[in-house]
Amino acid sequence: MRIGRSTLVATIATTVLSLVPSAPAQAAPVDIADQLAAIPGMTVVSEQPAPGAGFRFFFLTYRQPADHTNPRGGTFEQRLQLLHRDVNRPMILHTTGYDMPEFAFRSEPTQLVDGNQISVEERFFTPSRPNPANWKKLDIWQAATDHHRITEALKTIYTRKWIATGASKGGMTSVYHRRFYPRDLDGVVAYVAPNDVDNADDHAYDDFFDSVGSTPACQDSLEAIQREALTRRTDMVNRLQAQADANGWTFDQVFGTADKAFEMSVLDLAWTFWQYSLESDCGQVPSVTASSDEIYTFFDSVIGMGFYADQGILSYAPYFYQAATQLGWPQPKFRELKDLLHYPNLYVANSSLPVELRSKFDEWPISDVDNWVRTSASQMLFVYGSNDPWGAEPFHPSNKDSYTYTAPGWNHGSNIARLNPADAAAARATVQRWAGVPATAPSPRSALDSRNPDLERRPI
Repeated sequence: MRIGRSTLVATIATTVLSLVPSAPAQAAPVDIADQLAAIPGMTVVSEQPAPGAGFRFFFLTYRQPADHTNPRGGTFEQRLQLLHRDVNRPMILHTTGYDMPEFAFRSEPTQLVDGNQISVEERFFTPSRPNPANWKKLDIWQAATDHHRITEALKTIYTRKWIATGASKGGMTSVYHRRFYPRDLDGVVAYVAPNDVDNADDHAYDDFFDSVGSTPACQDSLEAIQREALTRRTDMVNRLQAQADANGWTFDQVFGTADKAFEMSVLDLAWTFWQYSLESDCGQVPSVTASSDEIYTFFDSVIGMGFYADQGILSYAPYFYQAATQLGWPQPKFRELKDLLHYPNLYVANSSLPVELRSKFDEWPISDVDNWVRTSASQMLFVYGSNDPWGAEPFHPSNKDSYTYTAPGWNHGSNIARLNPADAAAARATVQRWAGVPATAPSPRSALDSRNPDLERRPI
């Protein structure tokens, strides 16, 4: 039987093709949850719905050494939350300085660069605390090394630019991270970050209260109501004790008595007012002729009188311990109140700690950081509020692509959006340049931007 030419050609072609190895099937991209779970020491605790299109939201933990000088010793699980946008977008490392928020949010730099965000709970805040807890391992280097290890771990996935940010103590923590591990980061945006470089010299805070506001009237009225409350000490303490009894508050572990906790609250009034309020709120300060109920209600609205009960203050023990040992603390002289005070030298960090945690101050670490920021640091951007007492002792960065901006009339909630228009535009452009993204106007706010966790904390 004769085979036709066309049939022969087809047969040969089929034979040749059968000898050519087929191309491998294209592998499906690995899901981000699986990539996270594959990082040694990382646990994906849960994925939650993100209130914003284009994001995924995870709760994570990362295993850390309790002591980074002894990695084979004990460990603890440090809580994180991740707002995942895209592995090809920049990463914002948001350091809280305190505990971790339980809700999804975008910090301002995350909004400006349309990036991913990892938010970290500071070591020793519950539950990110070693057990047993050696409090001597709560220092700025140990915490910075926590953040360094997290950065190294996540850079295996997120390979674009990294910028650290945080407000208040979180801003301080970002600075310390860059001091010890400058190659981790492409920039730092630190909001309202105090820098108490000389803890023995606090005249800057007295100068602040002498000049805050457009006129002396508001500060004068605050000082007058502080004096009036101390004059009515028995009435005020009785009200505090009744409120404590009704809410199950105690004063056993830190202040010892409601009277001492009351005096601390009085000392804290003007500071807390300016920290969270605006000059436009000065009309809320009651007259010295107001009733004791009105005065107490005002104090409670500003201070939250339960803050200095054990149930309020003990959760902030890691902050007060760091303040007592390394960060320093503000200590105005309170000249206008001295004749009415019962507890000398009360307004110090150790007063807010249980006796067993009270410690000696070491001035060297913050002096070292301050000198480095002034002389060597680069890509540092600081934002302060002109009416925020925590800004009385600010960081002063070098001129190496570093900047300081002040929001006129603003408090501890100051950010880039509250700067004057020219400063805001310059600050936005700097952050976007560091992140390697095009300079753009602010994007519309979304549900992810409606809450600011940095303002939901008390001490700093």
